[in-house]
Amino acid sequence: MKKYDVVIVGGGIIGGSIAFELAREKLRVAVLDRQELMHEASWAAAGMLSPTPDSPAAIPLVPLSRASLAIYPKFVAAIEEASEICTNYRTGGALEVLCHGDPERELSTLVALHRGLGFACEPLRIEEAREMEPVLGRDARAAAFLPDEASVDPRSLASALVVAAREAGAVLHPGMEAVSLVGDKEQCAGVKTADGETFSAGHVVLAAGCWTSQLPEAAPYAPTRPVRGQMVALRHAGKPIRRVLRSERGYIVPRDHANPQKLVAGSTLENAGFEKAVTSGGLEQILSAVNELAPSLAGAEILETWSGLRPGTPDQLPILGPTDWEGLMIATGHYRNGILLAPITAMLIREWITERKVSLDCEDFSPLRFMRGNADRSATAQ
Repeated sequence: MKKYDVVIVGGGIIGGSIAFELAREKLRVAVLDRQELMHEASWAAAGMLSPTPDSPAAIPLVPLSRASLAIYPKFVAAIEEASEICTNYRTGGALEVLCHGDPERELSTLVALHRGLGFACEPLRIEEAREMEPVLGRDARAAAFLPDEASVDPRSLASALVVAAREAGAVLHPGMEAVSLVGDKEQCAGVKTADGETFSAGHVVLAAGCWTSQLPEAAPYAPTRPVRGQMVALRHAGKPIRRVLRSERGYIVPRDHANPQKLVAGSTLENAGFEKAVTSGGLEQILSAVNELAPSLAGAEILETWSGLRPGTPDQLPILGPTDWEGLMIATGHYRNGILLAPITAMLIREWITERKVSLDCEDFSPLRFMRGNADRSATAQ
C-alpha cells in the first residue's frame, strides 16, 4: 500500500493544477490517470479565457471566473518558471461579432449584460471592428470589444503542468485507473486501482472530468456526463488575426502571430456519450461559422481535426468542494471552463485541505447539492 497526503484521480488541467498547488505546500501528492496525462478534455480545449457567462445558467459562475482570470498571470508565471516551458498565454482581449438578427438591439443587450456583471465591454462601429481585425467579413454587422479577455495554448499549458507538478514533488501515475474508493462509513481513506493496488491518503480529490461519475461512490456527488466538442486547426497565410473572434455560431483563437499563422476554431456541443469522433456535420458547422466571421479563411489549410469530451453537469455548474464523507473532495464538472477555472480550483482545494476554509463563497458548487437522502456508500472497507 502506497501512502500519500493527497491522492488526485484525474491527470488533466484541473488535477495537474491541484497537484502543483499542493506539492508546492510540501504535501505528498499522487496523481492517477487512466491513460496518458492531459490527453482528454484538456488536450482538446480551445484555451479561451473568458469569464463572461455563455448562458443564464452560468451567471452564478461569474465570481469564480473573474477571480480565476485575475490570478492567471501569476498562475502561468509559476508554471513556466518551474517547467521552463512557455504556455503561450496571451492578453489583448476578444471581439464579439454579431452577424444575424437585430444587431443593434443585440449589441445593446450584450453591453448591458457585461457591464451589469462588472466586465469591461466597448461597443464598436463595424468600421472600428474592421480596423482592429481586417479579416472580418461582410456579414459582420456589429461588434463589441472585451479588453480583459485572454487565451492560452492548452497543450503547451498541459505539457508545462506535467513538468512543473513533477518538479514540485508530485508523483504522477499515467495508465493507473482508479476503480473504487476505500475507507469506512466515516472516512474516505484512499483509492483502489484496476490492478488491485491501493493508494492510501488523508484526502482524495476526484478530478476525472466526465469520467468522475464512473466511480460508483462518486456518482451521487458528481453526476457528470460527456458533452462532445469538435475542433479544427487551420494554417492562415494572410494578415495575422490579433485577438480571439467570437460569434453566436463559433469562434477563432489565434495560437501565434506568425505568418503563416496557426488558428483553432470550434466548437460543437453534442450529447454523443463517450464516443470521441470528428464528423462531417460537425466540421461543416465549425467551418461555416469560420468562413462567415472571416471569409479569407476559406482558403486556409486544415492542419488537424479532433474532438474532446467536456464534463457536463445537470445544472451546468462545476462540482467543487468537500463531500459529507470525510476526506473526499470533488473538483470536476467545469464543462466549457476547465482551462479558465484551473487556477482558482487549485487554490480553493488547497485552502480546503490546508486551512479547512476557503476565501470565496462556493456554496453554489457544492457536491452535496445533488444528494437525495442518505444513500448508502458502496466503498470497500479496508
